[in-house]
Amino acid sequence: QLPLVESGGGLVQPGGSLRLSCAVTGMLDRIKVIGWYRQAPGKQREKVALSTNGQAMTTTGRTWYADSVKGRFTISRDNIRNMVILQMNNLDTEDTGVYFCSEGDVWGQGTQVIVSS
Repeated sequence: QLPLVESGGGLVQPGGSLRLSCAVTGMLDRIKVIGWYRQAPGKQREKVALSTNGQAMTTTGRTWYADSVKGRFTISRDNIRNMVILQMNNLDTEDTGVYFCSEGDVWGQGTQVIVSS
């Protein structure tokens, strides 16, 4: 019913990990660029990570990460299951927020992540 559906959020302690999934309605390999965003309470929506397909069979895809999550978060694609993954490690309280996946003007409803002791 929804083109993008996020899941995997929850409550986790600082230093813990979460794996977020974005289920794509359709073929993920048809989407050139897809990304994860987040919105913390009282803050504007922030771009977290992007995934770009390679432009030819001889090239590799690219990723982009916000400085605040570099080295801790990893975005990846599961083409078989048509899912985009955001693996989040070493979570901090500042990572708290609602996480969305998005492709162009299409947005999911978000999944909430709370990092707290």
